[in-house]
Amino acid sequence: MSEVKLAAAVRTEFGKGAARRIRRDNKVPGVLYGHGTESVHLTLPGHDLLLALRTPNVLLALELDGKKELAIPKAVQRNPLKGFIEHVDLLLVKRGEKVSVDIPVLTEGDLAPGAFLLEHVLNALPVEAEATHIPESVTVSIEGLSAGDSVLAKDIPLPKGTTLTVEDDTVVLQILAAQAEEPAAEGTEGEGDAAAEA
Repeated sequence: MSEVKLAAAVRTEFGKGAARRIRRDNKVPGVLYGHGTESVHLTLPGHDLLLALRTPNVLLALELDGKKELAIPKAVQRNPLKGFIEHVDLLLVKRGEKVSVDIPVLTEGDLAPGAFLLEHVLNALPVEAEATHIPESVTVSIEGLSAGDSVLAKDIPLPKGTTLTVEDDTVVLQILAAQAEEPAAEGTEGEGDAAAEA
């Protein structure tokens, strides 16, 4: 996994008014915490952060007060209407350290012929991985699966050094039979006609 460098600055202003001013300058307020250290309030470049967060569990190399710190995003608050980032929580990490993250589950292949639905019971798989080698995603084959089949956590191939943090038999994907659409209830129309005649 590549590192994304971001220039961060320590934030000394707090409250809604300060946050609005920060966002007006195309920056994002955030908090950096971890390793038993005191939380550090930051401002981060808005556009660069937005691009970086397109990669799940991206590793951020923060340049902060002349020091370099590594962090991963733990919580991102977005504006529900406009989608811009309002606030970000970052977890301080070190090289070689294991961290718990959720990685997206992607599928490949085609289901068996027939009307089947693929249900993602888990959209992301909880795993533990080395902080500087977090997989961007995992891919599982659904080739030939049909109704009643399921994919368990233990069935998903994981990169070396990555381990599950859920039970092996946790259902991640399951295949359902597609429900045929029920025809419009004729009885309802009949009742309406009868009421009109009455």
